[in-house]
Amino acid sequence: MRRFILSAVVLVCAILVCAGAMRAQQMPIQAQMRGDHLTPEDIFRLQYAGDPQISPDGKRIAYVRTSANIMTDTRETNLWIVNFDGTDDRALTSGHDNDTSPRWSPDGTRIAYLAGDEGHTQLYIRWMDTGQTARLTEMENAPADISWSPDGKWIAFSSRVPVPGPRLTNIPAAPAGAKWADQPRLFDAMVYRFNGMGYLRPGTTQIFLIAADGGGARQVSKGDVSYGSATNGGPQLVWAPDGASLIFSANLRADADYDPSDTEVYEMSVADGALKQLTKRHGPDNSASISPDGKWIAYAGYDDRFQGHQSTNLYVMGRDGSNPHVVAAKLDRDVVSTKWVADGSGIYIQYDDQGDTKFALAKLDGTVTVIAQHLGGGGSASGGGAFTVGPGGAYAMNWSLNENPGGIAVGWIGRGEPKLIVEPNRQLLAQKHPGKVEEIWYESSKDKRKIHGWIIKPPDFDSSKKYPLILEIHGGPFGNYGDRFDVEKQLYAGMGYVVLYTNPRGSTSYGEEFSNSIHHAYPGDDFNDLNSGVDAVVAKGYIDTDNLFVTGGSGGGVLTCWMIDNTHRFRAAASNYPVIDWTSWTLTADIPIIGSKYWFAAPPWEIPGEYEKRSVLMHIKDVNTPTLLMVGDEDYRTPAGQAEEFYEALKLLKVDTLLVKFPGEPHGMSRRPSHQMTKVMYVAAWFEKHKKK
Repeated sequence: MRRFILSAVVLVCAILVCAGAMRAQQMPIQAQMRGDHLTPEDIFRLQYAGDPQISPDGKRIAYVRTSANIMTDTRETNLWIVNFDGTDDRALTSGHDNDTSPRWSPDGTRIAYLAGDEGHTQLYIRWMDTGQTARLTEMENAPADISWSPDGKWIAFSSRVPVPGPRLTNIPAAPAGAKWADQPRLFDAMVYRFNGMGYLRPGTTQIFLIAADGGGARQVSKGDVSYGSATNGGPQLVWAPDGASLIFSANLRADADYDPSDTEVYEMSVADGALKQLTKRHGPDNSASISPDGKWIAYAGYDDRFQGHQSTNLYVMGRDGSNPHVVAAKLDRDVVSTKWVADGSGIYIQYDDQGDTKFALAKLDGTVTVIAQHLGGGGSASGGGAFTVGPGGAYAMNWSLNENPGGIAVGWIGRGEPKLIVEPNRQLLAQKHPGKVEEIWYESSKDKRKIHGWIIKPPDFDSSKKYPLILEIHGGPFGNYGDRFDVEKQLYAGMGYVVLYTNPRGSTSYGEEFSNSIHHAYPGDDFNDLNSGVDAVVAKGYIDTDNLFVTGGSGGGVLTCWMIDNTHRFRAAASNYPVIDWTSWTLTADIPIIGSKYWFAAPPWEIPGEYEKRSVLMHIKDVNTPTLLMVGDEDYRTPAGQAEEFYEALKLLKVDTLLVKFPGEPHGMSRRPSHQMTKVMYVAAWFEKHKKK
C-alpha cells in the first residue's frame, strides 16, 4: 500500500513538471515532507468519526466512521459500535461503500440505517442480538430523514418522487436499428442543478411510512408540493409522543423557489396525511422537536429581513402553534439543533461561539449553560459536529481540536469534561506530529475591531528562523474557522509554512452585528482585517516578509482575489473556486435567490453599478501577483466560468497564471481523496515556484 501511495505522489509531481507548471529544480516539496510530518498521502490514512447515537439503555454508541479507499479513490462510510466506557470498538457493518444515519429502535434491539453503493441507497435494519440485516425499501430515489415511531413498529422517512418534466412536443422515434443522439434536456425550475447533486430530475420530496418488520412503503404526504428541496434539505421528521403524527419543517408555498428559506413547522397525521401549519411568519423555522409530554415544540428560526446573515434563535411554542416566543434571547448565536431534556425542563442546543462549537442546555427561563465544547470532525476548521443524549444525562459527541482530528467523546451532564473514547488516528499521530496551533487576537487597521485567528507553525518550528507565510481565508462568507483540526492547513505547515487563518468581519459565531457588518458590502473592509492579520504575525519576528502567500476557496477564493486587487505584498496567490463577477454568478449558480435577494439589494439589471463595484474582476487592472486558479468542472455553486474569467483577464494583462480544472468535482474539490491531495500539492508547488530564493 505504501508503494502505491508514494507512486501516486510521484505521479502528481510528474504531471506538474510535464505540464510546464515549473522546473523540477524549483519544486523542493518532497524534500520538505519529513517522515514525522503529516504529508499529502496521509489524506488516504486519516479517518473521521461522526454522528454518534447512544443506545436507549446508555451502554453503547453507534457511529459513522469515514475513511478513504486508496484503491478506488473514494470516501467510504461504515457503521461502528463502541461501549460507553470505550471498550469493544468495532465495525458494525460492511459490504456497502456508504453506510450512514444509524438510528436505534426505542427498545434498543435494532438499528435502522441507510446503505448503498454507486448512489443506490436504501433503508436497512439490523437486529442487534443476531447481527442479521434486511433491506426494507426499494425506492427509486434514496430515503432520508429516517425516524422510528415511539412504539418501534414504524419508520418514517422522506424520498424524492419523480414527476413529469416539461415537454414541448412529441419527437418521432428513431427507426429500428438506428442510433440517434440523446435528446436534449428541458428545464423549467429555477433551481435545475445543484452542487454535489448535478442536474436535477423533476420531482417532489414526499413523506413515507414503512413497517419495521417489512412490507411496502406508504406515502403519507399529499399534493404536488415538495416536502423538501435541494436548497433546504429534508423535512427533519420527528414523531409525536403518542405516535399519531409527525412534526417537520418544509416550505410548501407554491412559489417556494422564489423564497426558499421561508419554511414553516407542520404537524401531519400518519393515518390520513391531514396537515396543520403551526408557525406563521416569514422566515425559516427548522430543527423542530417536541417535548416528552407532547405539549410544547422547540424550533430554530428568525424573522427574515433579507440580510446577508441573521442570528437563528431558539423558539418554543404550544403544540397547537400558540404563544411562539424566543428562549435565550441574549445568546446572539446561531442555534442549529434542538432536543428536549427528558423531564421537559429545557432544550439541548448546539451553536458556534468564537470559532468553537458548543453543546449546551437552554432552560425555559432563558439561561444557557455550556455542557461541552470542541464539537467537530471531518478534517476541517470550518465546523460541524453532533451530539446525542441518553438516559441519566449520558451524552456522546464527535470531538476535534486544532492539533487532533479527535473522534467520539462521552460524558455525563454536570460531571466534568468529556472523555475521548474513540480515536481513529491515534496510531498515525503517534508517528506524525501536527504543527502547534496558537490563538491570536489583533486589531483591524480599518476600525480597531478585534479580529480572531489561529497560527499553525511547522512541527519543527524554531523561533530564531524565518518562515514563509500562507494566509488561508475561509469561505461562506458567513461561516467561521475555529479550534478544529484542519488537514489541509496542517499539510502546509508540514511543508515548512507558517499558516494564518482568521475570522474577518462577516464571520459567524461573534454575533449578528459582526456577521452582518459586510451586508451589501462584500468584499470590502474584510481586506483590512486580513491584511492586519498578516501584519500581526509578521510582527512576531519569525516571518520571511519576502515570501508571503495567500489562498482560499469559495468565499475565500473571492477574498484571495480581493487581496491581490488591493496589495502587491504577496509573492503568489492561489484562488480556489472563486466568484469573480457577481452578475454572471447570480445568474449561473445554483442559489440565484441568495445573490439577488440577500447579498444585493436587487437583481443585477436594477443596480448594475453595485454588482460591478463589488466584483473582483472590475478591480484587476493593477494586479501583478502570479495567480493559480482551480475549480471543479461539476461545481455549480461557483461555476467554472468564474475562474475562467479571471484566468483570461490575467492572461490579457500578461500576469503569470495557471488554470486547473478537476474532472468530476463539485464545489470544494475533495470528492476524490486524490483530488484533495493534488489540490494541496498544486497550491504548495505554485508557491514554491514563486518563492524568492
